[in-house]
Amino acid sequence: MLKQSIAILFYALSFYVGLAQAQLLDRIVAVVEEDVILERELNAEVAAISSKLSSSNVMVPPEFVLRKQVLERMVVDKLQRQMAAKSGIQISDEMLSASVSDIAARNGMSVDAFRSELARQGMDYKSFEDNLRNEIIINQLRGREIGARVKVTDAEVQHYMETQSKAGQSGAQYHLGHILIAVPEGASASAIQKAKDRADQVIADLRGGKDFKQVAVGVSDDDNALKGGDLGWRSIGQIPSLFTDIVGTMNQGDVSEAIRSPSGFHIIKMLETEGGSQHIVTKTKVRHILIKTNELVDDAEAQKRLLALRERINDGDDFAALARAHSDDKGSAINGGSLDWVGPGALVPPFEEAMNKLAINEISAPVQTQFGWHMIQVLGRESQDNSEQFRKDKIRDEIRKRKIEEETELWLRRLRDEAYVEIDLDRL
Repeated sequence: MLKQSIAILFYALSFYVGLAQAQLLDRIVAVVEEDVILERELNAEVAAISSKLSSSNVMVPPEFVLRKQVLERMVVDKLQRQMAAKSGIQISDEMLSASVSDIAARNGMSVDAFRSELARQGMDYKSFEDNLRNEIIINQLRGREIGARVKVTDAEVQHYMETQSKAGQSGAQYHLGHILIAVPEGASASAIQKAKDRADQVIADLRGGKDFKQVAVGVSDDDNALKGGDLGWRSIGQIPSLFTDIVGTMNQGDVSEAIRSPSGFHIIKMLETEGGSQHIVTKTKVRHILIKTNELVDDAEAQKRLLALRERINDGDDFAALARAHSDDKGSAINGGSLDWVGPGALVPPFEEAMNKLAINEISAPVQTQFGWHMIQVLGRESQDNSEQFRKDKIRDEIRKRKIEEETELWLRRLRDEAYVEIDLDRL
């Protein structure tokens, strides 16, 4: 009887200790508007980031520094998700599945193989899906809040090309590291000077030989801090305009002076540089006949109709005349099914893959895309130096990305400064 009473008492004590520990892990570390971040969420994210840094051979900073960086990123992330929810942005399960399939395909795997690989690396698939959904939602939010407002004019492209040419930088690529010492909007003169002094000390440390990635993880207020401040490879057009003049004068290994912007003080390190090359593109002159599927025409019927049309063409009927009479692509049908000359990436992948396998004048078997079933004929191919147009298109894209990046930095800083955020410093 005594043994049974002791066992019951021990069980009760264990239960309450476990409950107390669970409550301890569920303490709130930050209030973000109407939501909270729990200590167990922060602990899990810190552990994940620490593991990533270690696997990338980046020295993990002191725990309180890492926890502060990770918590700040979680705060900004939660603010964006709150805004997205208020804006009605949602990602369906079908969209999520399609994104997972795309990621698996880009890694040369089936979805099942991709899931197995995640498990092998110790990653929970549900957590991966949740993170991916969150990333898609935030990208859609940024696209609406920022991307839709950013425009690039022909004059900007031309001006940039002229400037780039004068500087002899037309093909240069730069691998950059970036650290931001943030300054809140409306900061006092003393606060600005304090940030400047901190930036100068960071510069001195870097020039004295400290590891850039480690310093970035520990002190940077930029969104890339937990990636070691690595901005990746960029052409001059992809670099924020604030840095372009400075980057053009830097050699590999150089660390810039502090660069002031509305967000704070920026520090750039030139990690690597390389030159450019000629761009040759193969264009294809192609035409097609499209049969769309609907309630009356299923896949089998669409293929049957196309095969019958191919037989008629082989027997001497005119492709263009049949396209005008039968193709459901009304835009090209009026031109005898012609899509004219197209470059790589202009058409959907299944169509382009089938087209690229055809000899000149050869007619394909029925090919399925999201638009329906196609019969394709290639009329010609030519390779040409497309460097000039490629360069213009690339520059336009680079300028747009640069503008979006600059706007995003300001937007995130404003979002954070204007939000109600209360952090329990004792939990850090």
